[in-house]
Amino acid sequence: MPEPDFIAVRNHLVDDVLGWWLTHGPDEKYGGVLTCWDNAGTSLVSSDKYTWSQGRWIWLTARIAAAARRGVLDVDPEQFLGLARSTATFVRDHAVLPDGTTAYVTDRAGTPRDTGQGVSVSVFADLFAGLGFAGLAQHDPEWGDAAERILLAAAERIHAGTYRSEPYPVPAGHASFALPMILLGVGEQVHRATGSERSLEVVRNAVTAIETTFVRGIEVMEMPSSAEDLLLTRHRAPGHTLEALWFLHHAADLAPGTLAADPERLGDLALHALDLDWDDEYGGLFRFVDREGGAPTGRRTDASYEALVVDTWDTKLWWPHAEAIYTTVLLAKAIGRHDLAHWHQKLYDYTMDTFPAGPGKEWIQIRRRDGRPLEATVALPVKDPFHIARSFLLLAELLYDDERTEDR
Repeated sequence: MPEPDFIAVRNHLVDDVLGWWLTHGPDEKYGGVLTCWDNAGTSLVSSDKYTWSQGRWIWLTARIAAAARRGVLDVDPEQFLGLARSTATFVRDHAVLPDGTTAYVTDRAGTPRDTGQGVSVSVFADLFAGLGFAGLAQHDPEWGDAAERILLAAAERIHAGTYRSEPYPVPAGHASFALPMILLGVGEQVHRATGSERSLEVVRNAVTAIETTFVRGIEVMEMPSSAEDLLLTRHRAPGHTLEALWFLHHAADLAPGTLAADPERLGDLALHALDLDWDDEYGGLFRFVDREGGAPTGRRTDASYEALVVDTWDTKLWWPHAEAIYTTVLLAKAIGRHDLAHWHQKLYDYTMDTFPAGPGKEWIQIRRRDGRPLEATVALPVKDPFHIARSFLLLAELLYDDERTEDR
């Protein structure tokens, strides 16, 4: 089975992706990271700070510091840990509200903004703040309590149905795969940092919800409902599926006897998602597809999310490709599947030919179906500093550990 090139992965991460962000992202005056860049990364269109991205940046920089200390990356761990700490302090002092939720967005100095629908409007923003605190807690344990409080409060609101989920409100009558998925991903990290029983319970409940509500045979449903003919019920988001599969695999030891601990089944789910989502004409992964492939079809309603699916289904986005690169090699190594290794190489070749903006730069993250750049907003009006760096960091860690094992 051909191996990905550790040096190429590490160099692209350090020299290009992280190199660009270190130059353009950190806000030395107020703390946090500036993310509202245009798709090309040439113009800062706003100095607003979305908590969603601030929390992700905390986790990323903390994890990079840990990887540097282990020798995976040749960067200064103290520089990245300093960025994690200053951003966590910014989020704690400005975005975390008295009720324990978080402001969706603040201005550059940290004053929360009312979005027109309120200040705290997204359980995703809350949980990404919790993720960031959990990442920092693996260096500074005192952040663990804050991470767990956010996780448990968010899980309770999701269970009670009192959550809000901007920028993607869940349409009435539909379940949302994104909710147990984010509880799994954040819960696993909180548990690694704290070892708490309550975070472990969140992880196991999320795995159960995924397995019983969203997985049907070899496919993962994005928004199931009782009406099988609805477009939203029929549509799939394979990039989401592929990201969730590595969440599940990473949590295998926390949920024995479940889907998370069955890598062969995870591999089958990955292969189905890839086969369904691949664009045979131009290459790459679509944003959304119908359950039978191609453009989403089905009975329409007036849900705003439905319009998003229909209008953007054939765009090519940075994050599904970055996530799929890591998931395919992770599962290929776990179960010795040559078909997944083949998909990894196919995805890697397409992605590196399509998205990177050049030496010393990040990626042009949003593309048309044929690969041309598209200036558009996806979820938040930001150039997000998370998916690319996280996937290449996890891939570098995986390859580094393999090399060390072989050298013994």
